[in-house]
Amino acid sequence: MIDKDRLAQKCSTWNIQLTGAQLDQLDRYARLLVDYNQKVNLTAITDPEGIEDKHFLDSLLFASQPEVTGRMVDVGAGAGFPGIVAKIYRPDLALTLMEPTGKRVDFLRFVCETLGLEGVEFAKERAEEAARKVWREQFDLASARAVAALPVLAEYCLPLVKVGGCFVAMKGASAAQELAAAQGAIRKLGGEYRETRDFHLPGGDARSLVVVRKISRTPTAYPRNGGKIAKAPLK
Repeated sequence: MIDKDRLAQKCSTWNIQLTGAQLDQLDRYARLLVDYNQKVNLTAITDPEGIEDKHFLDSLLFASQPEVTGRMVDVGAGAGFPGIVAKIYRPDLALTLMEPTGKRVDFLRFVCETLGLEGVEFAKERAEEAARKVWREQFDLASARAVAALPVLAEYCLPLVKVGGCFVAMKGASAAQELAAAQGAIRKLGGEYRETRDFHLPGGDARSLVVVRKISRTPTAYPRNGGKIAKAPLK
């Protein structure tokens, strides 16, 4: 379905090297996504080059960062971006796909089984509820893409990260504005902003990776329940 040579060429621009087996897995993933999307709403992007750029390359730019290692949770995993792509690129990654919607969890499980991906956990949970259970401060890395604005996202993700770990938010053109609004929340939740890494996808779309280090334990008052997080984001 996808043009594997075209994707490999685009990846080489950022020194991202994919094996033939990895390209085959991504091609199979794209086919599964488009087919499954006919019965479960997973993505509005179904054309081959759109999938290559806006799903796969976008996720690979994340997956190639040095913070992507150890035990990772993809919060609001949706159709598996960036989590499943990161697992394909870094097979040694211990991945938890956290997604509250059962039909999407079924898809994620189906894809991982079909592609033969091992070492993947599936958590049918909302992040703010998961962080009050066994997953609190258990991960080296939390990531999220297209889930919420950064002040809200920080409260979803940072309580899941162990001290010394990282939260990396995948953002678009609004990254700087969202970061300015989230600085207070990040500090309250035990995080410290480190840097923003900016990219442009082949079509010109801006992408930013906002890197936050967890420097102290999240106070027990956080995360609050989902309604409070959404209505009154931390400042």
